[in-house]
Amino acid sequence: MSAPFVSQLRAARAPINLAEPGQGALTIRVEASELWDTVRVVAPPEISVAEVKQRVVAELFANHPYPGDFVVKFRGWEILDENASLKDCGIVNGSILLLGYRRRRPGR
Repeated sequence: MSAPFVSQLRAARAPINLAEPGQGALTIRVEASELWDTVRVVAPPEISVAEVKQRVVAELFANHPYPGDFVVKFRGWEILDENASLKDCGIVNGSILLLGYRRRRPGR
């Protein structure tokens, strides 16, 4: 996938800019499974997954102060070492990450 493709997909929110768009910055998409909402993130490849997760949780779950209650999945697998960089996890320009609660929550 390419960054233009990820940018065309439905994302009503403004992108989270952790780096200047352009040379070297990755444009990724993070989907919150419980909200059915999406946000684009522009970040340097050296940033940690934990920092991206923290910013996305603050954006999508403003009333939830604990980012540790969430997991980030890439290609269907949980990223276990969130201190690793996006580049070290194999995340490239146009990748899609899934953000979900660590524990299943009861339906209401």
